[in-house]
Amino acid sequence: MEARIKVSGDDPARETAGLHEWLRGDRTLAGRVRAESTPPRDGELGGSADVLVAALGSGGAAVALTNVLVAWVKSRRPDVSVTVTTENGSVKIDTTDLPADAVLPLLREVLHGDEHRRDLIRRDDAALRDGDKALRDGDD
Repeated sequence: MEARIKVSGDDPARETAGLHEWLRGDRTLAGRVRAESTPPRDGELGGSADVLVAALGSGGAAVALTNVLVAWVKSRRPDVSVTVTTENGSVKIDTTDLPADAVLPLLREVLHGDEHRRDLIRRDDAALRDGDKALRDGDD
């Protein structure tokens, strides 16, 4: 799965480059993130990188991406936001969404998708089994 990351704010090109550096600096994400540029418009010399694409898979890349994105947004001015889009949906993160406990569940859902839902279902099933067992044990 790929995550497409778009940075918005006063200077999106500079902020995108800064986020790209943060992502490449993470050992788990090294080599998994590339910048995509828009084609130059008439009269322009070249396009600027406006979207980052992270290749997610095994090895904790989605967790690493979540952690880096939250830390990066926390370090930015209030006029910066990040939109992360995968096949599971899209979530926008900005400094007004923080603290992290408000953002992390949304990012996990987008980045982990079916895997995250399966984990939640397994936990719910285990809790129901434990609750049923406790009820049966209490009936003795």
